[in-house]
Amino acid sequence: MDFELIWTEPAVTDLEAVIRYVSARSPVAAEALRLEILNSVEVLVRFPWIGPAYEHDPAGRAREIACGSYRIFYRVQDSQRRIEILSVWHGSRHEPNLPR
Repeated sequence: MDFELIWTEPAVTDLEAVIRYVSARSPVAAEALRLEILNSVEVLVRFPWIGPAYEHDPAGRAREIACGSYRIFYRVQDSQRRIEILSVWHGSRHEPNLPR
């Protein structure tokens, strides 16, 4: 049985900002990136533990996957069979402050 995928408000805001930024230069590239990120995240519903633990999370519950230059942070709630997407972050930026 697949996990449910939940996007937190900060993650949606991050994704929208990324797409707006890229779209200002190339709407076609922005749409391709949006689809690539969404497809990468969709893999988590079947393979939630695929990403390594995020070492800077004090609670030790966040994980991350890479999608091109972007890092997608998420948390698995195994007992509820749910995945929360926490942030979409460009790899060149400093470490994010993830929601609790």
